[in-house]
Amino acid sequence: MARLVVVSNRVPLPSERGPRAGGLAVALADALRPGTLWFGWSGRRAETPDEAPAISRADGLTYATVDMTEAEYHGYYVGFSNGALWPLLHFRLGLMSYRREDYQGYCAVNRRFAAALASILKPDDLIWVHDYHLIPLALELRRLSVQNRIGFFLHIPFVPHEVLDVLPCARELLTGLAAYDVVGFHTEAYRRAFLESVRQMLGIELDPDGAFTHDGHTVRAIVDPVGIDADAFTKDAVRAARGAEARRLRESLSGRALAIGVDRLDYSKGLPNRLIAFGRLLANYPEHRRGVSFLQIAPRSREDNSNYQQLRRELDRIAGDTNGRYSEFDWVPLRYITRALSRRTLAGFHRIARVGVVTPLRDGMNLVAKEFIAAQNATDPGVLVLSRFAGAADEMSEALIVNPFDPDEIAEAMHQALSMELDERRARHHALLEKVRQGTARQFCEVFMQHLVAPRVRKAKVLEDA
Repeated sequence: MARLVVVSNRVPLPSERGPRAGGLAVALADALRPGTLWFGWSGRRAETPDEAPAISRADGLTYATVDMTEAEYHGYYVGFSNGALWPLLHFRLGLMSYRREDYQGYCAVNRRFAAALASILKPDDLIWVHDYHLIPLALELRRLSVQNRIGFFLHIPFVPHEVLDVLPCARELLTGLAAYDVVGFHTEAYRRAFLESVRQMLGIELDPDGAFTHDGHTVRAIVDPVGIDADAFTKDAVRAARGAEARRLRESLSGRALAIGVDRLDYSKGLPNRLIAFGRLLANYPEHRRGVSFLQIAPRSREDNSNYQQLRRELDRIAGDTNGRYSEFDWVPLRYITRALSRRTLAGFHRIARVGVVTPLRDGMNLVAKEFIAAQNATDPGVLVLSRFAGAADEMSEALIVNPFDPDEIAEAMHQALSMELDERRARHHALLEKVRQGTARQFCEVFMQHLVAPRVRKAKVLEDA
């Protein structure tokens, strides 16, 4: 069997433990079989660039990492990846900050990553590259005469060509994506936006099935939504709900209902609107006062970015105003935590919750929505309130779908969820759980790998028949 080479901006090394680790590792668990190589940034910054990747091994996997210089980190990661690409691809043009030197730094790091990776590749390796930090990587590998099959998956949204064209280097990035053999997206809307951008901005004709030919090879764009291992998460939730943290949370509620939101502290997650919506719930539906508590867990991220610093100050203000207005001496309506909790602890908290509030302004998929459903007690389940701009909304139509830009609509959905009869809650949960169980993390990996190996399989079949 060919070796799988996973490439991501950040490699979650086995020595790293804690609640922040494991996002991509969870999604790729079924692809990370013994013999897999995982390549990317170590997370460390050094004075001089690495000449060769550092190699470590654990549990049958090989990890190859490189350090970044301070200048590379600020140009490639802070400047272009998260200052320009992240806001652009989340439709936040007003927050986009483009500097040509940042883009040059982004390209230079991709070039250095490609050189380091090429030095340890085998001729039959299958290469699976993840996310917006590494769009030019395949093109840089091709320039080094790497002929391996290379796939790319975008874990965040893709924008229509009219929005993409705002970025001065948009055509260069599209050309970089066209160097891959397979390009994957969570939803048909993202795939369609990519293909239309290729047609409009690169002038490339598309095949009827959406594939296209560029520089002598076929590029196939696919829809492959990421999922979770629902049954395993349910078991974790059942165990965690009996644990000390969940017991403390349950006791602190004193019989009140719990609404919960779990997000990284990011402006794409719609957190200000969500906290405002909870205040509107208490204002417009006073019957819920003293009857529900909202727990928002939002671990801090990208704290060297001024947009995130401003967001944190805004959330602090909204939380303070809400609690100042509605708190009683024995009840604080809004609990707001900016540190990370383990995935297992969160599973237990989800199981306790009566309402899960997942209202990003824009999101590639959002696995929290699926985790909330998997964690619920099927005999007395909670209700999911979900943004229609999360990729998960394409699949999870039985949730209460809302426009996250309208706090009053979110408040109305929270009221509906808190007031919903048991039979309706069970019916909605049953339908959603079936979908979450079908769209697993394993299926995500298998579908992508089938497309990545397909031409090789066809070639082997031809040789066998001959």
